[in-house]
Amino acid sequence: MKPRKVIVTVAPTGGMAGKDQNPNLPTQPEEIADDIAACVEAGASVAAIHARRPDGLATCNPEIYGRINELVRERCDVVINNSTGGGISGDMIKEYDTGELRIDWNERLKGLEAPLVEMATFDCQTIIGLHNGKEYLSKTSPAQCDELAEKMAARGIKPEWEVFNHANIAQDCKRLINAGFDSKPYYINIVIGVDKGFQGAMPYTPAALQQMVEELPVGAELCVSGIGPNQLPVIAHSILLGGHVRVGLEDNLYFRRGELATNVQLVERAVRIVRELGHEPATPAEARQMLGLKALEPASA
Repeated sequence: MKPRKVIVTVAPTGGMAGKDQNPNLPTQPEEIADDIAACVEAGASVAAIHARRPDGLATCNPEIYGRINELVRERCDVVINNSTGGGISGDMIKEYDTGELRIDWNERLKGLEAPLVEMATFDCQTIIGLHNGKEYLSKTSPAQCDELAEKMAARGIKPEWEVFNHANIAQDCKRLINAGFDSKPYYINIVIGVDKGFQGAMPYTPAALQQMVEELPVGAELCVSGIGPNQLPVIAHSILLGGHVRVGLEDNLYFRRGELATNVQLVERAVRIVRELGHEPATPAEARQMLGLKALEPASA
């Protein structure tokens, strides 16, 4: 296999877990920024960032996102990728008269208003999350996909297409790409192994991942996020498929059975696997070039 550069994304926080599940989970701007900078030192080049309120609950508040982004940029040159998925608590949840819990669409859009956003996750599907015995509907209809794509294009934000199954790729992801809302390379992140927590998500098997990869449009760059114990085998599998990898406490709270992880540990392990397979982790500057992003402006003296 010809040596190449592999983009290692770190997803340090997510929108679900709390410090009660892993005290190493960064939730506040300073600790998120410090953690991301340490992960860049370890070999990460993209940061998939979720915001949290001072009480640790989920938000897409642009002021909080802006503070995180500014602190991250002060510390390192990582590619800043903000989430439009939000989370299952705090500002993100709207309860209807029927008792239905929904991740609020208008709240999800607010993260796009923050400064320094280069990429944003694009969840082009409607999905139900299952957590602590409750169901959370994350509705992204075709019309909402259009709205999100238009807002991202207007702000010059590149999508990170986040997909959970074959239909997510074949339907709105390809439809919006064909409509011109993204340019090559299309960065498509397959989230796999989260089937116990999200209705419609695929379990990880080598065959399931291969089938999803075969659905990718021409010109796509593959990234794979393995959830929980799937993270370790998925790192190697994605690299063997010519893809990139995402790790971090958003996806996996443990380093090994019974041992809580840190984000730096997960990045360091991913980098070791990248190198054992004969490749090198991309720097943030190399990742920008590979993804077709603008180079960072030199810091003023």
